[in-house]
This record gives sequence, structure tokens and C-alpha cells, in this order.
Amino acid sequence: MLLKVAAFYQFAALPDFRALREPLRAIGADLGLKGSVLLAHEGINGTVAGRSEDIDAFVAELQHGDLLGNRLDRLELKFSSASQMPFQRLKIRLKKEIVTLGDSAADPTRQVGAYVDPSDWNALIAAPDTLVIDTRNAFEVAMGTFEGALDPGIKSFGQFKEFAARKLDPATHRRIAMFCTGGIRCEKASAYLLANGFSEIYHLKGGILSYLEHVPKDESLWRGACFVFDERVALGHGLRQRPVAAAHE
Repeated sequence: MLLKVAAFYQFAALPDFRALREPLRAIGADLGLKGSVLLAHEGINGTVAGRSEDIDAFVAELQHGDLLGNRLDRLELKFSSASQMPFQRLKIRLKKEIVTLGDSAADPTRQVGAYVDPSDWNALIAAPDTLVIDTRNAFEVAMGTFEGALDPGIKSFGQFKEFAARKLDPATHRRIAMFCTGGIRCEKASAYLLANGFSEIYHLKGGILSYLEHVPKDESLWRGACFVFDERVALGHGLRQRPVAAAHE
């Protein structure tokens, strides 16, 4: 049976995030879902898998259920499939941040860069005055990236600040376009750069996964495969599962 996988996030004020943990775990468990969900004061970030109808019920609860009210009305969602369950169990974790950068100035609820639809991404990154940055970890970049993108060479996203301090200058890099797997790291990174004097910042809406879903392969500037943090390991165009050996083809 083909399973449905939902990757989702939203930066939103959740001051009661600790109290949400057990009710959310119970809802997911009742639906037979497996995966991981992070909760923090700044929002939610997760990937869960299960039967299609159960995933749809869980997403509906997040967006419109009594537990969260309408606080997740802008939930960024990406659906894909898996031939077998890609997770061992359901985990609901409490965190200081839903994506760790460690800088309070990087607040996507206050400001973020401009979202770029996948259909407009090629034109933006092909412009000679655009600096394209892959905000993911080095091992993810090695598996696949966009042509001409700068690899920050970081082991974890928390090192993005140090990379920016060393390599980026608001006076020199006037137009920056960033991308990541699903969009969440770029929201935090763009908020950080805007808070530190950069003015023209763009990021790929929905991330690489949205690009691979919507942009035809013969028009694509993506090379390789997109690493995902579950047992599927890598996805290609159309969000089809790819073996690791084929990642660089």
C-alpha cells in the first residue's frame, strides 16, 4: 500500500506549545501516523506518514481543529509518497526553535525575504547579479543542488551565521536568492540577513521539493537528488524516490 507523507511547517506564536505536545501525540497515534513533529514558541515543523485519509485528517486538525484554532492558517504543506513506512515511530518533541539558528533577531514572524514561486525561480537565479545560496548542510548539497549555487560548507544550519559573517556583505551582495529542502531554513536565514543590513533577499517558496514537483525535468536547473531526513533518503523530479547510488546522475 502506497503511503502518504506530509512535510509541514509554520512560524507562528505558540506560547502554549508545551501543553500541545500530548494532545497532538494522541491525535497522531489514534490515526496510526509515524514521523516527527517539533513544537516551539515560534511554531511547528514536522514530517509524518500514514494512510492518505489519516494524513488528511491530521492536517485538517492542525489547520482548523479545536486544539490549535486558526493559528496554523498559513501552514506550508508538501505531500509526497512512500512505498513503505519511512519512520519507526511517532515523536512529538519540544524545542527552543523549530529550526535552530540561535539568534533572536532572526524572527520570521516579523520579516522574511520575498517568496519566489518555482515557475519564476529559473529566471531569478539565471540573472548575473543574483547570488544563489544553498542553505543546507554540506552532505545534502553533495547529493544535489542548483547549477551555480554557492555551498556555504556548513555541517549544521546553526553555522549559517558564521558563514554570513565571513562571506556575505550587504554592500557587495545586493540580491541574494536562497533555497533549502522545504523552505523553513530559508525563512530563518532570510530573516537573519534582513536583520543584519541586507535588503534584497529572495527564497524559493516551498523549497526544492516544490520545485521538483512543479517544474518539468526538461526545464529544470536542478542537478542530482534532494536529500530527505527519512528512510527514503532522496527524492527526484516528481518527488519520486531515488536510490542513493543515482543521486548524482
